[in-house]
Amino acid sequence: MQQGSDRVWTIPNLLSILRLAGVPVFLWLLLGPEEDGWALALLVASAATDWLDGKLARWLNQTSRFGVLLDPAADRLYIFATLLAFVLREILPLWVALVLVGRELLVGLCLPLLRRAGYRPPEVTYVGKAATFCLMYAFPLLLLVQGESTAAAIFRPIAYAFMVWGGVLHLWSGALYVTQTVKALGTPIAGRASG
Repeated sequence: MQQGSDRVWTIPNLLSILRLAGVPVFLWLLLGPEEDGWALALLVASAATDWLDGKLARWLNQTSRFGVLLDPAADRLYIFATLLAFVLREILPLWVALVLVGRELLVGLCLPLLRRAGYRPPEVTYVGKAATFCLMYAFPLLLLVQGESTAAAIFRPIAYAFMVWGGVLHLWSGALYVTQTVKALGTPIAGRASG
């Protein structure tokens, strides 16, 4: 994957920064006034700008190293914020959040090991992208199905299906990442020069 330039102030990066700025607002909406409608609107806007910043980076040739780091960081923060709020509001059990966060911590431990060995982080996989896609659909759906309405009853299985698929794919992509790290660290020094 091309890492891009060292530019920071690009249109895609500004969209990612706006997404990051929305995380505390999103968390407050869920936990403070419990304004699920506004929280949902913010989550949908975040998903739209997530798609848009990637498209604009390619269309405008504004891919940057900063953006490559910033975009997934914003995704992770929305996931963490949502998991925290959902556990506190008893929408999801604690063990689900702990499994997903544990996966993030394990993958996070791989980064300094790879850097110390002279490697860049492995590229994002389609499994990882699919996991984020499923989770980003699961979260708003889980908000929508709170309550006892007929619509909530109809969409509840769909919401939990997205959550299960997103969780499984999230764990699978983590396992792939750890496997890539172990393989890279076991590569002889001569093989590292080309990595």
